[in-house]
Amino acid sequence: MDGSLWVAAVDKNKIRGLEVDPVTEEVRWGSLYWAQVARIDAKLDAAFVSLDGDNQGILQSGDLRIKQDGEIYKGGDLPIGKLLSPGDFILVQTKDGKLNHPAEDSAFDTKLPKVTMNIAIQGRYLIYTPFEEGNRISKRIRKAELRAQLQEMLEDLVGCDACILRAAAANTQTDIIKREHKLLGSMWEQLEKHAEGSKPQLIMLGPDAVQRTLSDMSSHHVDTIEIVTMDVMQEVEEWCELFAPEFVTKITPVELENPYDNLALYDYRDILDQIDLLFQPYAILEGGSNIVIQQTAALTAIDVNRGADSDSILNINRKAAEEAARQIRIRNLGGIIMVDFLKMKSDAERKQLFKHLSEMCDNDPCTVQLHGFTKLGLMEMTRHQRTPSLSERFESSQIS
Repeated sequence: MDGSLWVAAVDKNKIRGLEVDPVTEEVRWGSLYWAQVARIDAKLDAAFVSLDGDNQGILQSGDLRIKQDGEIYKGGDLPIGKLLSPGDFILVQTKDGKLNHPAEDSAFDTKLPKVTMNIAIQGRYLIYTPFEEGNRISKRIRKAELRAQLQEMLEDLVGCDACILRAAAANTQTDIIKREHKLLGSMWEQLEKHAEGSKPQLIMLGPDAVQRTLSDMSSHHVDTIEIVTMDVMQEVEEWCELFAPEFVTKITPVELENPYDNLALYDYRDILDQIDLLFQPYAILEGGSNIVIQQTAALTAIDVNRGADSDSILNINRKAAEEAARQIRIRNLGGIIMVDFLKMKSDAERKQLFKHLSEMCDNDPCTVQLHGFTKLGLMEMTRHQRTPSLSERFESSQIS
């Protein structure tokens, strides 16, 4: 994947998070476009929009937002054709990404990227949502104690509106959060000024692998931020100065023989083998057990095997849950995921495992929902990706 940008979060020499921007990326998650409505599909209750002349997106009725006379009108109540017409220009944000695949290659998902008019500008502590009224707490935060703490903070945010508090906001001074709110509001005002013209165009590129990783890790303890190229160094410094000033002193340049080899730093840190293993359909667990990961067009199946592990079934399942959550994140698996754990004896053990897997998935920056055990004893879960899976990104780069 020459020319691709690889960024990893590493803890105790083990990859915990991985973001990749391949050169084949055509549409990036979180990008803002001044888009033109191409056509309305009454059956789907959706609009197809031209993003930049080359790429299209699909806008569902529920993602429509129109601000008029100080009021915000949301889609869903009226058919989208009553609110938009072909030729209209609207500001949209991408909800997922798109890679450059050969049109004849059916191995890839060729669905159009989804877009929304409910714009969200990401910060470290806040998500600024100019088309939503009031403040609220991120739905991804499930812990009751943390939600209660953040709820108290919401009441102190006098003068702030249209924002979502992220988990990183906990234990943060109110004046720092207000400063970020003002910063994000100013960014939005500048973006609005560019939402004009008679041609569809890109207004703002969504966060790249560097920015996504910094944002994801901003609520965690960070020892060092190692960088090998000056362009990335400048980008990291600018982001940290804006959103995480205490990270600036953690930035560490690393001199390598070939700094433009996108995986040279991984080789230098002796974790390149971990990257290679991500393209294998299995992961070995401590003790000799393993999980097998199979991706299909409809879902991802993860099978837990005992192997030579002499540990108890519950303990093996707990280890498998930890590794499954890690693999799902770093392989960037999405959609429906079914996990076939070893058969347990009681509902109490199943509840313990469900809680443990839920806690492991709390570390994932993407939204993961656990739906429980099916009648066949499979754990059903779903994950909303920000970007295409790691394997799809790698394969698209190989083809191109």
